[in-house]
Amino acid sequence: MRVGRTMRWFLWPFSLVYEAVVRVRAWCYAHGVFRARRLPGTVISVGNLTVGGTGKTPLVLWIAERLAGEGKKTSILTRGYRAARGGSSRGEPQSDEIALLRERLDGRVSLGVGADRFATGMTLARHGTEWFVLDDGLQHLKLARDADIVMIDATEPFGGGMLLPAGRLREPVSALQRADVVVISRAVQAPSPALEAKIRRYTQRPVFYARTELESVLRWPALKVAWPPQDWRRGRLVAFCAIGNPSAFFSDLRGWGFQIAGERAFADHHAYTAKEAAQLEQLAERCSADALICTEKDAWNLRRVRFERVPVYCCRISLQLPDEFSRALLDAAQKHAGART
Repeated sequence: MRVGRTMRWFLWPFSLVYEAVVRVRAWCYAHGVFRARRLPGTVISVGNLTVGGTGKTPLVLWIAERLAGEGKKTSILTRGYRAARGGSSRGEPQSDEIALLRERLDGRVSLGVGADRFATGMTLARHGTEWFVLDDGLQHLKLARDADIVMIDATEPFGGGMLLPAGRLREPVSALQRADVVVISRAVQAPSPALEAKIRRYTQRPVFYARTELESVLRWPALKVAWPPQDWRRGRLVAFCAIGNPSAFFSDLRGWGFQIAGERAFADHHAYTAKEAAQLEQLAERCSADALICTEKDAWNLRRVRFERVPVYCCRISLQLPDEFSRALLDAAQKHAGART
């Protein structure tokens, strides 16, 4: 959530209180006052400093797929933020991100869902998991980790410089000192010297750039039929999404060659209603658009609505990272694991 300048200054005293609490908590974990619990395996955490989307879910997917591809028994530990009503058939929360991960991983990686990620991880460990990917884990200090990845959105790297509730920072920027690897997403061009210079004030750990690539455009709701590029490049589209950084998605669409005739953004993880679906169709008709387009995550939040007049498509994306990233990540994890033995 972004707030205006006047409201930011009104909320600033509350941010100071929040910052004090966050700093004391981090100090307590760093100095052994509070003790993190350790799972019997290697834990790789993916997190960020700010609220809102930085591309954590695609990176969690990227890491899990590669670990599984190397024959490692891998699980993802996630809280399951804002689970949809009704949950899944297994009785666990079924948020948009969980549904996306489950679909993309297709059983190759286990999903552990729940607020107590230690208890969930122990259950998975008893079933053979040896590698854990901790989703949104930077602030989850209760669980020890072997490698900490911090993601930074190049379009708004430090949330306006203020902590919650006045700004979007969940922790002071100095929390970068805990990072083993830094990944910068949504950089228009790499490298970004100014951003890297600020990062280097707090850490000398490796910095990598993640590039978002369009894999395919899928027809909703089945998500099985791809829309050929020669067709979608000719169409006029209305884009909509409910993610942490909607402007980044709209910018990506234009960069990939889509003709965007209109846009509409909703709050992150928003579950769409029938009324909103009708409004989106009306917007598409006013813009003389041929179709609606959203993110793959949004597709899972459209499960309770229908579109009667306008076709809907979603973008399936992936992250592209250099080979050196995998080596740096495994080196960090092995270094921490070696220090424990």
